[in-house]
Amino acid sequence: MRSSFTMGRSQPVSVPLLFLPLLLCSSSLSFGFVSAAGTADGSEEWGYVQVRPKAHLFWWLYRSPQRIDTGSSPWPTLLWLQGGPGGSGVGIRNFQEIGPLDTDLRHRNSTWLQKADLLFVDNPVGTGYSFVEDESLFVRTDWEAATDLTTLLKKLYDEDESRQRSPLFIVAESYGGKFAVTAGLSILKAIEAGELKLKLGGLALGNSWISPEDFVFSWGPLLQDVSRLDIKDAVKSNIMAEKIRQEIKKGEYGNATNSWDELEEFISSSSNDVDFYNFLRDSGSDPISLAAVEVPRRLSMKIYPTYLSSKASSVSTDISSLMNGVIKDKLKIIPKTVSWGGQAGLVFEALADDFMKPRIHEVDELLSLGISVTIYNGQVDLICASKGTESWVQKLKWEGLKTFNYMDRKPLYCDSQGMAVTKGFLKSYQNFRFYWILGAGHFSLTSSSGGKPCVLPPARQPDMTPPVTPELTRTRPLAMARLIEERGSAALPSKDDEEAFRTPTSEESKLPSVAPSCPPAPTKSRRVLQCKRKLWPGPASVAAGEGQLLGKKRRVSIAAD
Repeated sequence: MRSSFTMGRSQPVSVPLLFLPLLLCSSSLSFGFVSAAGTADGSEEWGYVQVRPKAHLFWWLYRSPQRIDTGSSPWPTLLWLQGGPGGSGVGIRNFQEIGPLDTDLRHRNSTWLQKADLLFVDNPVGTGYSFVEDESLFVRTDWEAATDLTTLLKKLYDEDESRQRSPLFIVAESYGGKFAVTAGLSILKAIEAGELKLKLGGLALGNSWISPEDFVFSWGPLLQDVSRLDIKDAVKSNIMAEKIRQEIKKGEYGNATNSWDELEEFISSSSNDVDFYNFLRDSGSDPISLAAVEVPRRLSMKIYPTYLSSKASSVSTDISSLMNGVIKDKLKIIPKTVSWGGQAGLVFEALADDFMKPRIHEVDELLSLGISVTIYNGQVDLICASKGTESWVQKLKWEGLKTFNYMDRKPLYCDSQGMAVTKGFLKSYQNFRFYWILGAGHFSLTSSSGGKPCVLPPARQPDMTPPVTPELTRTRPLAMARLIEERGSAALPSKDDEEAFRTPTSEESKLPSVAPSCPPAPTKSRRVLQCKRKLWPGPASVAAGEGQLLGKKRRVSIAAD
């Protein structure tokens, strides 16, 4: 039974030169203006921006009740970009996982709103409540989507000083990662040109489709390792992946998309329908994904919005009914002719020729500009497998990569019935961070720790100069980096090199040493003590169960003697 809930009386939001009064809103919006509304207390605002004639992006902003805005540490805003392409962040990610209310409109205790203001955008046009009045206006490339999103931000941030002071962090999932990196560069270009008054705090890319080539090559070996493919089928998978590689190399991206579809069909039949979002499951055996496989067989990315909708509807109110019913009534400004998610399939089709284009160069450019980039990946994801993510990371030309490779990973824990449980690992160097989330699939924020979110939003702009840790001194990355430079990035140190690494160079002897306050890994014990270890600050934190990593301090369980 649905709990009682007051939706809040909607009224026009008066922001000079930004929003049109609600009474001017209709299904035909005037180009160059924002049509918006909000709650009476100002805690929520939403609206449309006409980013091009007859092309309309919908946005929804939540202001945190915990907001603390100081000059030295301004309160952040988190922009969520859903994947698909065609998945609605306004609907699915908002009500399903990180927004203030769940799909039954009950207040969520674990909302990210406790750490940041939340901005959801149904991106690109045609997604969720966003729409086009002419099918020729769907975006055809990630860069076109980035331009539209930048146009929306210009409208929202123009002459709004409170928003301008709040650093913007972009968090994306799946195909949304491609949108995020192109949007990040587009935003920086607009800032440099004086067209956008905004501070970009960083990006977090979750299970993101950054390099399709590396992912398709990961599928065969990974599925053979977990016994879902035998050797002959793994070999055939690699042969089909090689065909995709050649098509990408020739710039035949539309053909590569079709070949990718054929490869997925082959893997599905050869593995007896492995779930592309969690390779430990059959796609039809998981109740939350059953609705997705009941539709005619299509690309797994193409059924992404259906999968997410079924994931939400399996445990609560049907998300489509919610968004086209009570939520649409609350918002009041959605045109009667617009159905939430009604154009999602067309969004995917329009981007088919850009779908297989890699965006590694864009990640490289962001890193070179000093922008914080965080990657997080679920352990049992197949479509954007960690093996593929690790492969494309090694193609980065970022100058810090060699040192990053030889940094030690830091285990991340949570407490479970008085025992410390490893929930992931973190490796971090300068403005680049990588989180491995154990037990999680493609939807890393929800598929580990019993559905509790395991990655939290950023708390502040990350420090680009990390402190030296005992692990850094012990593994001597400066010496290792020089060795890699001499032998190539693929070469690993031999046993003969280990002794040389034990003695610091003159450069490294000047680095401060920090004595560890906690052991590197906990052991089992009935009695659990708590200690804190200083970590490098990052734009994402990992939490699971009752334990969590937040900002600079980690809660670690250690055994008592």
